[in-house]
Amino acid sequence: MSDKIEHIGKREIAWSYAGTAFMIGAGVILLPFILHMMPQETVGIWNIFQTITALVLLLDFGFRPSFARNISYIFSGVKTLQKDGVAHTTAESEVDYGLLKGTLTAMRRFYRWMSLAVFAILATAGTAYFLYILRKYSGDRQDAIIAWLLLIAINCYNLYTMYYDALLTGKGYVTRTQQINMLGQMVYIVMAIGFIYAGFGLTAIVASQLVSTIIRRVLTYRVFFTPDLKSHLQNAIPQDAKTILQAISPNAIKIGLTQLGGFMVNKSAILIGSAFLTLEQVACYGITLQVMDILARCATVFYQSFMPKLAQCRAENNISGLRQYYLLCIGSLVAVYIVGGALWILLGNWALDLIGSQTYFVPTTMLLTMLVISTLEHNHAVSAGFIMADNKIPFFIPSLLSGAATVILLWIFLSPLHLGLWGLILAPGIAQLAYQNWKWPSMVIKELWKK
Repeated sequence: MSDKIEHIGKREIAWSYAGTAFMIGAGVILLPFILHMMPQETVGIWNIFQTITALVLLLDFGFRPSFARNISYIFSGVKTLQKDGVAHTTAESEVDYGLLKGTLTAMRRFYRWMSLAVFAILATAGTAYFLYILRKYSGDRQDAIIAWLLLIAINCYNLYTMYYDALLTGKGYVTRTQQINMLGQMVYIVMAIGFIYAGFGLTAIVASQLVSTIIRRVLTYRVFFTPDLKSHLQNAIPQDAKTILQAISPNAIKIGLTQLGGFMVNKSAILIGSAFLTLEQVACYGITLQVMDILARCATVFYQSFMPKLAQCRAENNISGLRQYYLLCIGSLVAVYIVGGALWILLGNWALDLIGSQTYFVPTTMLLTMLVISTLEHNHAVSAGFIMADNKIPFFIPSLLSGAATVILLWIFLSPLHLGLWGLILAPGIAQLAYQNWKWPSMVIKELWKK
């Protein structure tokens, strides 16, 4: 195994696009089977399970990307991890396996305690809530309870081993990460469909997820912990895990607060809008937002793939490399939004007609506005990622303020002004345009092209 971050080129980018397309398509394949074979009540329980899983993932609170970034620093040759900024190194610097060993210990300790906390919450308050929901459930309660117990197991195991994701990301294993994810998702789909048709209900889906997760984790371990790496780690004297965690924690918490602000900007519209608009309007906006999220994932594939290289360039103070990656990331983002947006406007509702959908996208003017807002948002998010690669998080307070401003504007636009769907669209756009849309891109451009 190379002591440095893996090469990321055209092959890795192609795998990133393939992996993104496969993960999106997999959900589309499975959903019709769930809707066809399961009654509405059971689908409702499944939606609750998905929401709980999403909330559990939020409890990571920014540590996974922080761990991944610091793993990239270590494989770039740094000898210490800092609370702010990066200890510079050179392309010839060797990996400090003592630092890596201490960081692995810190990661395991953090996620061990997090998984125990999640188990305590789900086993007590979560179970009480679920049993309360089941009072009105007319389906197979035994199946639902078994599925709930499996859900607790999968969430705890997933959180306990979440640092595996950070290891592959930090080392730059783009192709292998996508291959593992695609294989795991394939196992999940095949098992779930087979079990659903066999009549196993909710248990079928959750059990399939558990098996898929275990397979992904086992393969991830085998890819990262090669015999050569194990030998180096066994002979290394670990640095203090507590000190390492103290160095990583401040910026990880800032990232968590940034994600909270992002949640308020991007998700609060549905929650607040449902109190003021008709369900038909909310459905129209919701389906548009789902497709917009898919387009955004495709537009940021370059950035997601190059994240380890950004950290390496920061550690090596390679400004010319950062310039090249910035142009590639922003160029690909804009190109995907232009091409994808044009196809969406021209063919979107026609495609919905083909599948007999009773819900359509928002009108063209609104859709075009949402495309512009989403492009600006992800442009500044990518720029913020280039800043974050330097282990600096100046945007967590602006993100929280943008989130608060979005909530306030949503109420103003929907209640006193009665702007309807335009209120859902404009509130986050105005909140972001006021500062974040221009602040972080201008900061990156000024830094990279100041000479």
